[in-house]
Amino acid sequence: MQTDAPPAHGSLKGWPPPALDPAGPFAAPLNSLTWGLLAMTAAVLAIVVVALALALFAPRAWRKRLGGERLVWIAGIAFPVVVLSALLVWGLSLTHRLSEPPRPGELRVRVTGEMWWWRVGYLDAAGREAFQDANEIHIPAGRPVALELESTDVIHSLWIPRLNGKLDMIPGRRNILRIQADQPGEYGAQCAEFCGGPHALMALVVVAHAPADYEAWKVKQGEPAAPAPAHAAGKAVFDRAGCGACHAIRGTDANGLAGPDLTHVGSRRTLGAGVLPNNQGALAGWIGDSQAIKPGNRMPAYSVLSGQELRDVSAYLESLK
Repeated sequence: MQTDAPPAHGSLKGWPPPALDPAGPFAAPLNSLTWGLLAMTAAVLAIVVVALALALFAPRAWRKRLGGERLVWIAGIAFPVVVLSALLVWGLSLTHRLSEPPRPGELRVRVTGEMWWWRVGYLDAAGREAFQDANEIHIPAGRPVALELESTDVIHSLWIPRLNGKLDMIPGRRNILRIQADQPGEYGAQCAEFCGGPHALMALVVVAHAPADYEAWKVKQGEPAAPAPAHAAGKAVFDRAGCGACHAIRGTDANGLAGPDLTHVGSRRTLGAGVLPNNQGALAGWIGDSQAIKPGNRMPAYSVLSGQELRDVSAYLESLK
């Protein structure tokens, strides 16, 4: 499968993510802070422009007063100190809750940035990983969720504009980002720190479910894969090609850790971190030559597979829901 240019994120709902449309209590303070800073910027710019106009065109007596030492102390030192200090205190008062540690009983999701996709682990009450997903974060609407952000290689940054601000993911360190969606829906996200290669093609979607729907989704995701017997040929291609060395499928012998867990890959919305819609044709194209779709990603092209083998293995993977 060849393409002249990498596809955009058009396959993701909620893309591009609007930056000034908060959908939860952790994004609303940032929205207020943004508008406050813009208003203050406009006010300071207006003062500077007026002062410049007076310095250039006002009568000599006015210009003489503008050049006085007292005004320099007031406008050059006292005014910036007061304004910036007030903005700092106000900003901290608005944002101090956005990265608080997880609370007892709170839902925790570990998101690990990797070149160039997102590993998503759902944690139980003891902090142990119950199961993995990739490139999607599923949450119940109306409940706060603590995202534990990590990186395995370089600095990434998770930005979910409608649910919170961006926060860096630094190797060897764990940062906390709190999110909450007030209503069910899909909320686009993006890596906001240049991490090399196809950084711009490293998207993510947060899916907020009604609470009952989220519980049903979680139970389903915790189960091992259950492919239909009709897909035995595709499973054989998967095993023969050595896919299990990089990918895990719970309930089978595939236990690789390098790539995304594929236990329920057929239920995901996209492939390649938002690059393609998830269907059998896209799966076949991705397996056959992912480098033509997302140049630089770490999955090799499987050009040795025949057309029938690609159809078989993609049908098998699509059945894992």
